Amino acid sequence: MATNWTTKQNKKFEEALVIYDKDNSVDKWHNIARYVGGKSVEEVRRYYDLLVKDITQIENGQVPLPNYRTTETTNARGYATEQRLLKNLKLQ
Repeated sequence: MATNWTTKQNKKFEEALVIYDKDNSVDKWHNIARYVGGKSVEEVRRYYDLLVKDITQIENGQVPLPNYRTTETTNARGYATEQRLLKNLKLQ
């Protein structure tokens, strides 16, 4: 059964993966669950397994990349172009 994850829990999950990346102890998933808060060890493991599955599908080209609109002031990622940023910095 899937559980809902808040944006804050997702961020904490990502942070915990970095913090406990090299932890090979039996407590790794307990530590990650404790860091995230409000999730069981099993929920954290399932969430991790889904993340790995998603990454594998992306790397294998099974998930299409989004088609971002581009405009004169933004690049394909939706950020202001470097020239525009530099111009704004010089004006300040």
